[in-house]
Amino acid sequence: MKTAILFPGQGSQFPGMADPWESHPAGKEALAECSDVLGYDVAEAARDDDRLRQTDVVQPVLFACDLAAFRVAEAEGLEPAMAAGHSLGEFVALAAAGTLEVGPALHAVIERGLAMQEASDVSPGGMTALVGISPEEAADVCRIAGRGDVLMVANENSPKQTVLSGSVAAIERAEDLARSRKVKAVRLKVAGAFHSPLMEPALPRVRAAIAKLDFHEPRFPIVPNASGKPADRPAALRDLLSRHLVSPVRWQRSMTAMADAGIEAFIEAGPGEVLTKLAKRCIPGAAAFAAGTPEEINDALEAAR
Repeated sequence: MKTAILFPGQGSQFPGMADPWESHPAGKEALAECSDVLGYDVAEAARDDDRLRQTDVVQPVLFACDLAAFRVAEAEGLEPAMAAGHSLGEFVALAAAGTLEVGPALHAVIERGLAMQEASDVSPGGMTALVGISPEEAADVCRIAGRGDVLMVANENSPKQTVLSGSVAAIERAEDLARSRKVKAVRLKVAGAFHSPLMEPALPRVRAAIAKLDFHEPRFPIVPNASGKPADRPAALRDLLSRHLVSPVRWQRSMTAMADAGIEAFIEAGPGEVLTKLAKRCIPGAAAFAAGTPEEINDALEAAR
C-alpha cells in the first residue's frame, strides 16, 4: 500500500510517552539526539506531568517522541510516500522528509514554544473540540458566542469534529452554547488559544526563528496545515510554515488531498491515536494505524503491506 506518515501535535501528550522508544536502538538514538540539543533528558521530562503542561517544554518533547517513532518506523522498513503533521507535528514532518535538519528545527520549536507560552500568559485563552457538528455549524457557534471576543475555528479536523480557539470567556460561552445544542465539547490540554489572533504577539519571534532555517527539497511531499495541499518546493514549505501559527489547521482537507494522491494507508507516529481516528472519519474505509510503541510500528507496517 502507498503509505503516509502522520505526526501528532500538542494535546496528544501523556506522561511516559517517550519510554517505549528507548527500547529500540533507532528510537533511543533519536531521543538522545534531541536531548543533546535541548540540554535535558527528553524521556525524563516526558514523565513529568507538570512539565508537560508547559508549552515551552511539551512542544520540543513531543517533537522528540514523534521523531523517535519515525526513526523506528524507517529502521523497520517504512518508505513513506507522503507526510503531514498536525500543528507542531508539521515541524517533525519537515525534519522526517529531510527538508529541515533536526537540530535547527528543534531550536525553532523551542523558540515557538517560548513565544506561544509568553503570548498565552499575556492573553489567556483556550481551545475546545466540538464533536458531532460540521465546520460550518461550528462557525455559527463562533459567531453567536464570540460577542466581540476572539473566537474562531482553529482546526478543521474532520466532517464532524472542529476545534475552536479564543479567549477563556468566549470558549466557555461556546461550550455552553454547544451543549445547549446537544453537541459534545471537549476542552483541549493546551495552554493558550493556538491558531488564533491571540497568538499574533508570538508571530515575529516564530517567523524570525523560521527565517534562520535552511529548507531543502523533501524526500517525499509534505501536506502543510495552512494549505491542506501536497507541497514539495522549499520556498512554499517555508512560507506555509511561517503562516500556520495564526492560520487554521486544515486537517480534513489534508487527509482528502492525500487520498486523492493515492495514499491507501496512514500511520500515526507518536503518542496517542487522535490522527488515526480523524483519518478514518475523513476517509471512510481508510487503513489507519496508531503506532506509539515499536511493536505497534511493526504491526502497522505489516498491516500496511
